[in-house]
Formats: sequence, C-alpha cells, structure tokens
Amino acid sequence: MESLKNIISANTDVLGGLPVFTGTRVPVETLFFHIEKGITIDEFLEDFPSVSKIQVVSVLEVANKLLTSGHIDKIYEIAS
Repeated sequence: MESLKNIISANTDVLGGLPVFTGTRVPVETLFFHIEKGITIDEFLEDFPSVSKIQVVSVLEVANKLLTSGHIDKIYEIAS
C-alpha cells in the first residue's frame, strides 16, 4: 500500500483543508458518495481522471483497516 501522504492530502489552501486525493482537487468523500450511489470504481475513475486507481484502492484499504480494526470502539467514540 502507498504511503498515506501519497494517497490523501489536506491543505487549507485546497478546498479549505478537506481531504483530497493527493495531487488533485477531488475530495476523498466523493469516492464514497459514488460508491453509495452504486457507481463503479471504473466509472468514478472516468469521472475523475486525475485520480489513479492505486489511490482509490489504497483509500479503500485504509477504510477497511480502520473499520475492521480492534479499535472500532474508539472510532465510534470520536464520531458521537
């Protein structure tokens, strides 16, 4: 898996600090909005050609690790 800084960046000068795919202005949350609507990863990549497939797969791997970790209870505490 790529280094996190090669996948996601957050800079107050780019979209007010919203996490984006590194090297783009595409918010990471846009990927999840697409997935929620049943749009495939390939269609997402067609819509946002500045995002690489490696970045998408890496974001999904990070999400998987966070949500399946033994520390999921801490994530719930932060979210509430």
